[in-house]
Amino acid sequence: MKEAKTNKTVNLKTLTKSTVWDVQENDIFRMLEAGEKDAELKDSMKRYIDIIKTAFTIEELKDDDKQTKQKYTKLGYKVGAVKIADDVQVIMAIKKRPITRVTDLTYENIRHISAAKLIEVLDRNFGGGWDSLSQSIQDIIESGFDISTTTLPKDRLHKKGGMYEKKVADGYEVLEVAKGSWVEAIFAKLKPETIKPRMTFDETHEGDEDEEIEDTYNRPDDDDEIVEEPNDDDINEDNYRTTFAIESDPDEDAESYSDLIADE
Repeated sequence: MKEAKTNKTVNLKTLTKSTVWDVQENDIFRMLEAGEKDAELKDSMKRYIDIIKTAFTIEELKDDDKQTKQKYTKLGYKVGAVKIADDVQVIMAIKKRPITRVTDLTYENIRHISAAKLIEVLDRNFGGGWDSLSQSIQDIIESGFDISTTTLPKDRLHKKGGMYEKKVADGYEVLEVAKGSWVEAIFAKLKPETIKPRMTFDETHEGDEDEEIEDTYNRPDDDDEIVEEPNDDDINEDNYRTTFAIESDPDEDAESYSDLIADE
């Protein structure tokens, strides 16, 4: 995982399932506390908690004692207090979800690890080489990295001026997978960020500027069925009905972080 510094410019409003991988535990404590002071953020807290849970494990500590805090600290959690009301605080243990297996890779976090980290993850899971990975995992990896492979006899893989030497010189990380007397080399390099083009509309109108365009938006087509509007006097309790059902919002019952954290 890339080492990310605490970024005080990150806030709940800009948090997504991708950007949440850029923040650390201290950022989460800061954002949650700020969210309780902002009425707009507080109303959407469940959504923000769900986003945070994609990259972090959150536990609410029932016992606020030193032994419990030390237990979670040893497990790699950051423990802190979050104020949820004027006189109410909850003790939380928060830890970034590790990326140690290929099944931990997602489209949201793939660009938030280095090529060296990817090679480490692949090395920990490999056996049969690149083709042993499922197509879905390959697609996730290739969405963030340039991947290429070659399989050669051991004595030819590191041949001077060969593919291996050129790839390493170009900044690729390499994983070597032994296959008997042959070796499969898997090269990985983070893809550069790309900006997706946005559609633009030409506001100019070709033709005569003085030409008047007839408005036919509300004109019925020839094959449209003309339905006569009912008279309000004809509507009564026997012929009027509605199928619009109003349901209560279950989130309105959530009154504390306990409800949000436990809702998985």
